[in-house]
Amino acid sequence: PLASQAGLQMLAQGGNAIDAALAAAITLTVVEPTMNGIGSDAFCILSDADGTLHGLNASGRSPASWSPERFAGQRQMPTKGWDAVTVPGCVSAWVTLSKRFGRLPFADLFQPAIGYAREGWLVPPIVAASWDKAVSAYADQPDWQEAFLRNGAAPRAGELFRFEEQARTLELIAASEGEAFYRGELATAIVDHAAKGGGAMTVDDLAAHKPEWVTPLQLDYRGQSLHEIPPNGQGITAQIALGILRHFDLARLDPDGIQSLHLQIEAMKLAYADAFRYVSDPETRDIDFKMLLDDVYLQQRSALIDPQRAIKHPSGQPGQGETVYLTAADSEGRMVSYIQSNFSGFGSGVVVPQTGISLQNRGSGFTLEPGHPNQVDGGKRPYHTIIPAFVTRDDEPLMSYGVMGGHMQPQGHAQMMTRIFDSGQNPQAALDAPRWRFDHGLDVAVEAGLAAATREGLQQLGHQIQVEPPSAFGGGQIIYRLNDGYCAASEPRKDGLATGL
Repeated sequence: PLASQAGLQMLAQGGNAIDAALAAAITLTVVEPTMNGIGSDAFCILSDADGTLHGLNASGRSPASWSPERFAGQRQMPTKGWDAVTVPGCVSAWVTLSKRFGRLPFADLFQPAIGYAREGWLVPPIVAASWDKAVSAYADQPDWQEAFLRNGAAPRAGELFRFEEQARTLELIAASEGEAFYRGELATAIVDHAAKGGGAMTVDDLAAHKPEWVTPLQLDYRGQSLHEIPPNGQGITAQIALGILRHFDLARLDPDGIQSLHLQIEAMKLAYADAFRYVSDPETRDIDFKMLLDDVYLQQRSALIDPQRAIKHPSGQPGQGETVYLTAADSEGRMVSYIQSNFSGFGSGVVVPQTGISLQNRGSGFTLEPGHPNQVDGGKRPYHTIIPAFVTRDDEPLMSYGVMGGHMQPQGHAQMMTRIFDSGQNPQAALDAPRWRFDHGLDVAVEAGLAAATREGLQQLGHQIQVEPPSAFGGGQIIYRLNDGYCAASEPRKDGLATGL
């Protein structure tokens, strides 16, 4: 709610949707540190006032000196420490988006965040619960303990939390338009701390970082088009699943019924089989990603679904050819779909002393499999879970949305699409509805709100069902464009807020 109100302040000051989204994103690094921080990565899809879509990939690359040999003998990529850290990209996203599309002075966007960091903010219940869980998870990370614990404990719900070091860091970024982070005082602090901790990141790695404008991938679904950032993000997974589901008549099925959920789960299995095989840094891909969205291929994949039985699906062979999400819109028609993340909770556990910069652990998204396009190497972007989504109809902006939460994200994207455009649910009803999450093999997690008869029916089809708490199914926000305004909906599973002027 504090971040939403920070965005609202920018609109009240004459700013546009881009200013509002950026002020909210910057504020979230202070008031939602359990999922993102100043050392995060970010992605964005936005429509300008004329309806043109723009995609921004601000994920960072691995240190140039990384190589497969650096990780030899390990069974999986590290999730903590410097060998999990790639160059943080969210600061570059703030600068780039503001310069190209913002209306307010860059420094104005930081004032709410700086104020909360310096004067303090009251920790909300869900953030407090996540923070408390992190105490044991980061027990071996002294950087994190020094920065985020007070007297050895996480703040409780309702407790005031101040972080003066974050305030000073944000002031440096604001005053230098990001230069301090990638080439100045903060960059020096990051690199010095890496050297002391055995990390490989250098001043050249930071200085070389550049966000990339990209053309979102598009998939038509029931008269709408879903747009996702192309790989190295996993947004294509949602598009593959929906492309498969186009070949089934979900509209005639109960959206919470056995048959509808079975088809969706099986389509998502097929989509993830391809995503885990093919999604990588585009520079090391071994396929044209658009071929994964070819309708002939998707129809072939849909034929693999048995309506009466759950199956373990391998990847196909097409022809060649913890995270925060926010969305904003303004009266001139601009819409912004934006996502920012440390990845796993507070990220790597590395916090640069005297700065409040917690660093993501996006390096853990690489694989150690030799020859895989996503195999770890130097100067490379890893497989990324965070994905903003955007929907158009007849080439006009219709809906900006996202559902954060690791591998829940494309599954949440697909579930919102089927609920809204197959079943006719409004955005809030779609967010409120019970969710499911395919994990691996035949394992599927569901919320307790899903009817017991439906759970039993899915089990009879061969799905191995586990009931998990709402916190395990991500968090979403939606803005849906109407003829005379917007319909906004916020996630009941998170500390979120839909608000407007």
